[in-house]
Amino acid sequence: MRVMALDFGEKRVGVASTDDSGEFALPRATYPNDGELIDKILELKLKEGVERVVIGESKNLDGTPNIIMGAITEFKKALEERGVEVVLHPEVYSTMEARRIQGNTQFTDSSAAAIILKSYLDSGYNK
Repeated sequence: MRVMALDFGEKRVGVASTDDSGEFALPRATYPNDGELIDKILELKLKEGVERVVIGESKNLDGTPNIIMGAITEFKKALEERGVEVVLHPEVYSTMEARRIQGNTQFTDSSAAAIILKSYLDSGYNK
């Protein structure tokens, strides 16, 4: 099963997806978080044959939703209304981890999405 992951941010959304085998998480794109975002996600989903979208669930260290979680919930609902299977997967510091690995580059957000996707794949919830 091909899976896509999103690192949802206020300004940008990083996108990653699996390879054809569904085993490896690969950074794909970074999109502005604007009025065209859903259409771009749906276009890439269709092009790559993605069956499920994983969105990083952003919470504070104490487990309470952080400031961006409301927007994530709304975005999840909008995708589901367009017929997309969406799951939330816990993520903490994925962007910081991506920066630690590669520095702050144009690929940071898509790499953060790949980190979320790898965590999701490793969790076994993708069965």
